[in-house]
Amino acid sequence: MVSVLLLNGPNLNLLGKREPDVYGSETLDDVLARLEKVMEELGGRLEHCQSNHEGVLIDAIHRAKGVHDGIVINPGAFTHYSYALRDALAGVALPTIEVHISNVHAREPFRHQSVIAPVVLGQVVGLGTDGYEWALRALVRKLTQG
Repeated sequence: MVSVLLLNGPNLNLLGKREPDVYGSETLDDVLARLEKVMEELGGRLEHCQSNHEGVLIDAIHRAKGVHDGIVINPGAFTHYSYALRDALAGVALPTIEVHISNVHAREPFRHQSVIAPVVLGQVVGLGTDGYEWALRALVRKLTQG
């Protein structure tokens, strides 16, 4: 059974309330319920952690080694400057996919750079909350089919 850790960074607890014109009206609980069904369909297990605190996310990444097979992460604003989060992902060396709900490349220039991107398998960007599902499916396929 494939086990995936889903991480959500700062302000994603406000999903559905914060800037719905950018991030949509679906709440994080809505997204999680949908992803649980996807993992059930795929025969896997999903654990979730959302935090507005960088250290909590880093600790979750460290604990993932030997417990989970891969990670899906939406680092939020940490995407653009958290070398600590980047180093944690590199350190555990688990296959990881980065997700962004909005198209960060079509937004403010500071959002165009990801310090996380060089240590992940790939990114899913700009597909709304559906991007989580595509990232999860792609990661599970990579983990099970190589």
